Amino acid sequence: MMTTGASAAGVQETEIVVIGAGPGGYPAAFAAADHGKKVMLVNAEEKAGGVCLQRGCIPSKALLHVAKLINETREAAHWGVTFQPPKIDLSVLRGFKNSVIDKLTGGIGQLCKGRGVNYVQARATFVDSNTLELTHPDGKTSQLKFKTAILATGSSPAMPAIFRKEDARIMDSTGALDLESLPERLLVVGGGYIGLEMGSVYAALGSKVVVVEMTAGLLPGADRDLVRPLQKRLEGSFESIRLNTKVDSLDCRPEGVYAKLTGEDGKTVDERFDKVLISIGRRPNSQNLGLDKTKAQIDDKGFVKIDAKCRTSDPSILAIGDVAGEPMLAHKATREAKVAVEALLGEPASFDNIAIPAVVFTDPEIAWAGLTETQARADSRDVEIGRFPWAASGRAMTLARTEGMTKIIIDKKTQRVLGIGIVGAGAGELIGEAVIAIETGTVARDLADSIHAHPTLSETIMEAAESLIGQATHMYRPKSK
Repeated sequence: MMTTGASAAGVQETEIVVIGAGPGGYPAAFAAADHGKKVMLVNAEEKAGGVCLQRGCIPSKALLHVAKLINETREAAHWGVTFQPPKIDLSVLRGFKNSVIDKLTGGIGQLCKGRGVNYVQARATFVDSNTLELTHPDGKTSQLKFKTAILATGSSPAMPAIFRKEDARIMDSTGALDLESLPERLLVVGGGYIGLEMGSVYAALGSKVVVVEMTAGLLPGADRDLVRPLQKRLEGSFESIRLNTKVDSLDCRPEGVYAKLTGEDGKTVDERFDKVLISIGRRPNSQNLGLDKTKAQIDDKGFVKIDAKCRTSDPSILAIGDVAGEPMLAHKATREAKVAVEALLGEPASFDNIAIPAVVFTDPEIAWAGLTETQARADSRDVEIGRFPWAASGRAMTLARTEGMTKIIIDKKTQRVLGIGIVGAGAGELIGEAVIAIETGTVARDLADSIHAHPTLSETIMEAAESLIGQATHMYRPKSK
């Protein structure tokens, strides 16, 4: 348990205050403390970790692991191994998920103590550019004077007014992770990564899942050829995926939640669901912080404006993570934390990373880094694209997961790797090589000539590169005449 180390009366002082203790906030506090700075970490919650650890990345991945296990027991029948249908004990499953959270938050607490970071549970609002008012859990307030503040308040699930109901059956991602009960029929509004991940969990546990997406495709940020294998698999596990479909209203009745859906044919239907998950994105937590009493500026999307050194328009305030702009990813926030502290120390730090990996932890996973093919086409970039289908991968065959694909995008003139995208089992564990290749200016031949262990899925990166400089060993493309 972290000690608050704060008095609820009087005025305190610190050199650096970090507001928010998520994957941007606590690394920033730790980095500053490691350099001998007096640091206070102010967080509205009792424990550190933020949304990612407590209500996002970590608990969802724990549940997705269980979902994958359940799916594999069903698929094993094709290989001659038959299991009994699983018995789901939601209380035990919740206990497993919560134990993961508790271990990690406890670890952060110990790291706080070890580094001498003063953790204070309080809600912070700016009084001016060098003063915060802290509202403590008991309702008492105190003031904190600081030299520099690092704002890391994160984001929250977006919930449009038409979906705001005083009914527990209308869930955001936080509610979905609670797993209070399994709905017989679940409506997922939004075909982004959160909706597909949580839909996959509920489908594996036995719910009939309907995904509604108002655009023409799932996962708008990903290349279409990466999405197709995932969509095909999800169509087999979900009740339905409905694209170009809009949710006009939700009507909560005792017997269920009725959704008025307008499809791409223009027809409107009323359907009953037991629960509804709203997963249409997140909004930055930049409101009600008193930023209007500082020189920091907020753009029209609600993000705090920063430069490459994570500095706001106020010399005393920096901002990192979700509150400071897209992509809203935990690892991007962690990198910005290091940049912000190094900038404070006068080091030549700058957030100049060109490859921020994105991973969708469905089954199969989708991962990409750097330039996408969609972006390349939109920007009329002169590129070459090498693809290696996992149907030609020995390791993928041994896993019975040949639906995957690895693609590499290179500059046609220089052969430099600009982007890599992967769809397939464990794609998220493969994307690290892509990040290094893009950041270090690797060319296609570097990847092709680097020995990859056999038999592994990582070989698909090597063979995709081989296809760009000649012929991939395990795939032949007749040369055009």
